[in-house]
Amino acid sequence: MTDSAVAVICVLVLLWAVLSRVLTRHDVTGPLLFVLAGYLLANPEWGVLAVDVDTSIVHILAELTLGLVLFTDASRVDVGRLRRAIRLPARLLLVGLPLTIALGTLGAEVIFGEFGWGLALFVGAALAPTDAALSVQVIDDDRIPRRLRLSLNVESGLNDGIATPVVTLAIALGATALGVGGAEGITLGQAGIELAVGVATGAVVGGIAAWAINVSALRDLSSPKTRQIAALATAVGVFALAVTIDGNGFIAAFVAGMTFGHVLDRDRAESSADPSTQELGRRRNEDSTVLEVLPELGGELLALVVWFLFGAILMPLAFHVVEAGDLALMAGYAILSLTVFRMIPVAVSLWGSGLPTRDVLIVGWFGPRGLASVVFALLGVEQLGTDGGAGPAVAAIAVTVLASVVLHGATAGPVARRYPHDGGADASDAGHVRLRPSGVHRWRR
Repeated sequence: MTDSAVAVICVLVLLWAVLSRVLTRHDVTGPLLFVLAGYLLANPEWGVLAVDVDTSIVHILAELTLGLVLFTDASRVDVGRLRRAIRLPARLLLVGLPLTIALGTLGAEVIFGEFGWGLALFVGAALAPTDAALSVQVIDDDRIPRRLRLSLNVESGLNDGIATPVVTLAIALGATALGVGGAEGITLGQAGIELAVGVATGAVVGGIAAWAINVSALRDLSSPKTRQIAALATAVGVFALAVTIDGNGFIAAFVAGMTFGHVLDRDRAESSADPSTQELGRRRNEDSTVLEVLPELGGELLALVVWFLFGAILMPLAFHVVEAGDLALMAGYAILSLTVFRMIPVAVSLWGSGLPTRDVLIVGWFGPRGLASVVFALLGVEQLGTDGGAGPAVAAIAVTVLASVVLHGATAGPVARRYPHDGGADASDAGHVRLRPSGVHRWRR
């Protein structure tokens, strides 16, 4: 990106930061605003800003952003209570996710025809992961039962990493079918090894980092501000390390976040924090902690940049393909992906769970496609190009993500406000799950 592009993005971030509450009330989300800005300002045909899709920094930035967001989300999960409430997330990941990939793949092959099974699998797998950030109004709203919010949060954190080997395999199959050499072959065994390396790396690095911060705080070797930097360095470093040793960086980031949050002695690590910083943490979320503020803000900032790049790079490509092809097919697949291909697997996976129909529908609908799908689409452009069937495949992903940004952003607020709260839903869940960890110090406050 050019200096002018960076300057414009910074101005947009400033405007969003000072007007976010007003815009959110009107269901104008950050992703929607930055996608639109990227498309209008950096469009190759008329845009005033230059963004090069072939620049490696674009792909690194997108992947690192997703890793940072996963770490932050996971660090807020109370592992102890999650063990007692793992049933719903496990159903969604072990049953719902494979069914979603299968339906998405079958739908892409039937609807588009010329893709072939490699590219169809690429589309189905790339659109299977969900992004809780696009339905944050639901996940952060106390009127929605905690078990649902926890399930959506944990699902969105883990399904990115689980889908990554499938996407890599699909890209390899697509490269073979298209006769391009941009992707290396991968076997199911290699995919399993990547997952295992990612889990091990995340657990070790997250645990060691939290232990080091605990010791530092106990012996007064650091300040709360530098411990925030340590948390940010852990989030970025674990992802980079996992990728370097051929592990799954997304799984590593999420597991590291969970381990970090579980091992960290938050009372001691924040005991001498600046009161103004503590207040910032409390205002961001009732269960936020001081050490999470810097990684969370960094993830949110980079995510806005990635959404700008999505509008600048992938949306022009998608619209160009749509103009040359059939708009009805792209729009039809996007709607099916957000509804049938997501909601049927969710309903099957939650069968017999005891959830009322309205809760099953909420979980089924709020599976928005976001950063992970954008990252996978960029990987497809980098390794498969945009010629032949690869262009329409990437376009199908981009159109679906755009539809998700608009539809889920517009419905998250109204659904949360209109959820029939009977006063007992959260009470029954409060003793079992908690989205964000809370120490004894919060009760003392």
